[in-house]
Amino acid sequence: MIILKGGLCVDPESGMEAKKDIIIDGEIITAIEDDIDTDAWISGASDGVEVYDCNGLIIGPGIVDGHVHFRDPGFTYKEDIYSGAAAAAAGGVTSVILMANTKPVVDSVDTLKYVLDKGRETDIAVYSCASITKGLEGRELTDMENLKAHGAIAFTDDGIPILSENVISAAMQEAARLGVVLSFHEEDPKYIENNGINRGKASEHFGLGGSDRQAEISMVKRDIELAVKYGCKINIQHISTKEAVGLIREAKREGHGDLIFAEATPHHMSMTELDTIRYGTYAKMNPPLRTEEDRQAIIDGLADGTIDMIATDHAPHSDEEKNRPIDKAPSGIIGLETSLSVSYNTLIVSNMLSWVQLFCKLSLNPARIYGIDAGKLAIYRTADIVLFDPNMIQKFDKTRSKSFNSPLKNSEITGGVVGTIRAGRKIYDKMAKRRLT
Repeated sequence: MIILKGGLCVDPESGMEAKKDIIIDGEIITAIEDDIDTDAWISGASDGVEVYDCNGLIIGPGIVDGHVHFRDPGFTYKEDIYSGAAAAAAGGVTSVILMANTKPVVDSVDTLKYVLDKGRETDIAVYSCASITKGLEGRELTDMENLKAHGAIAFTDDGIPILSENVISAAMQEAARLGVVLSFHEEDPKYIENNGINRGKASEHFGLGGSDRQAEISMVKRDIELAVKYGCKINIQHISTKEAVGLIREAKREGHGDLIFAEATPHHMSMTELDTIRYGTYAKMNPPLRTEEDRQAIIDGLADGTIDMIATDHAPHSDEEKNRPIDKAPSGIIGLETSLSVSYNTLIVSNMLSWVQLFCKLSLNPARIYGIDAGKLAIYRTADIVLFDPNMIQKFDKTRSKSFNSPLKNSEITGGVVGTIRAGRKIYDKMAKRRLT
């Protein structure tokens, strides 16, 4: 049994944001009360009881990250399912949804089974998408019905946009029939030279063509229109432009909020193309960091409900790869261990979101959209919990990931995860000094 005393408890479903005590017995939260009689519970417990002083901590539901790359199978020198799960636990993430762009691609039941079976050996809940098209080639659909039956939680060709409207239309009709979400990487290559860098100040600095914002805008517009036509649920991944935010906002105002969803990354809401100039390849990603106006539009979209989720797009790469010239280095950064801290500093400190709203974006909404039983802090629910210290100053100088491709590497960050509990088990624990019994 674990008793957490005096933390600010946040449940995004009920709207609770109050100082409470929590009792965890086995895998379940059995009590959330104002002032639990700890001595009575200790004397009545058949097994040992751990009691922690949580004053000053935020206690929320474990984070559900809807966009993660563990690079397994095929690229395990960057990350594997075990190291990725360890990094997730250190960031308060108790559930992850993996992308399908592995080697081999998750377009068969055998590869899907490999990922899910290996995920069950970790301390967190590991879910996986399958690809929309075979081999991520954008031509022939996978057997979505069979893949769903074997555990695929959604479908995506993330990393590669699907250019054919005929293929997208067929995929949406099948996804609507099956009741599954299609998640889209929206970048039309005809507007891009040297991806990962915004066409603007960053591209001018590096002397490269870069990625024009129209690459995202054009595809978001197309896919919203097709999703409404076919009644298909879609997620717009890692949104980066103010215009795309506006298109999603308009679709929701027109009554399509049950079909059109969107995610934002911690880096797109906290950084701009000037950071690409500052950090080089360690701030190169697809879609790229854009302007301050775009960043503010993403924050506004999170605040008004246009953007449903915060997802890391955790994308590990080796130092050798990231230390290449910027036009040769791969795009993407890690983010699992810093997502809550970045979200706190960007959205809570600025009073743009409340803690309830933040945990809606981090936990409840992704769980609901993808049909996962998670994202709530309530009695009789599974005890998936993150404990966050907003006053802690941490130096981000080590990681549980195999890779360390982050612009935050070696920087000081305000706020940090001090504990992660998954199904009643402590899977990340920096609470020793707070233990009372």
